[in-house]
Amino acid sequence: MIISHLIGGLGNQMFQYAASRALSLERGERLYLDVQDFKDYALHNGYELSRVFNVNTQLAGNMELKNVLGWRAYSPIRRKLYRPQLSKLRGKYMFVDTQFSSWHQINETPNDCYLMGNWQSEHYFENFAEIIRDDFSFRLPPTGLNAVLAEKIDSDVAISLHVRRGDYVSNPSSLAFHGLCSVEYYRRAANYIASKVSNPVFYIFSDDISWARNNLLLGYPCYYVDHNKAGESYNDMRLMSLCKHHIIANSSFSWWGAWLNKRTDKIVVAPQCWVLSDFDTSDLIPTSWNLVE
Repeated sequence: MIISHLIGGLGNQMFQYAASRALSLERGERLYLDVQDFKDYALHNGYELSRVFNVNTQLAGNMELKNVLGWRAYSPIRRKLYRPQLSKLRGKYMFVDTQFSSWHQINETPNDCYLMGNWQSEHYFENFAEIIRDDFSFRLPPTGLNAVLAEKIDSDVAISLHVRRGDYVSNPSSLAFHGLCSVEYYRRAANYIASKVSNPVFYIFSDDISWARNNLLLGYPCYYVDHNKAGESYNDMRLMSLCKHHIIANSSFSWWGAWLNKRTDKIVVAPQCWVLSDFDTSDLIPTSWNLVE
């Protein structure tokens, strides 16, 4: 039995799911999702995977957690064991990834295990990419303006451009850790893609669309997508995935918007600096993507 601890926004949940799903497929083990910490989680839109995508897994209850973790199954204890200084108390079934590089020893974990942390690398699930993409197919078709935009994106040489601000700006600790992609980054990225394709149209997505309107003066045709709010924000990821090429932020949300695009000729531009902290992020960006400062 493999149990995956989920927390964070939709993009983080997708990384956590994808790594554990691939491991369960590799071993023929049943996958359970631990979503209990969302009860006390006020950020983003809570647990979204089952509402948004065609994932078909069971939620871990107290019995499954206790079978794998024993006394560590109690939620406050599990959260404390995330801390590196308490790593020796995790036992032999709990594994925590706090980095952004792939942990090759994941294949050495026991069949009964509990995965907690980031797991933000395609290396964890690249051997099962098509299954993961099928799991992350959207449960419901686009409606209303999203359906109209989906058709328009299909007819354009559409490039998604994502500006992540939100808590990166409002929360000092988030800002100190993540940093922000500069206007210069977006201009260089847009010029790079414009040098590769003809007649690009940039579809701009952001949690601060007014900032994007006032600051991203790219010199190319742009459409600002500003209607998907709160629980409907996943539709931005859907629309991103329909674009032909992508400029992503240092955000797991737009990382997945680009990755879900199945086109083999897509151009993806990502920021050279993903976090300001001293983390190894070399495995986070697929090798076929392009890094721009």
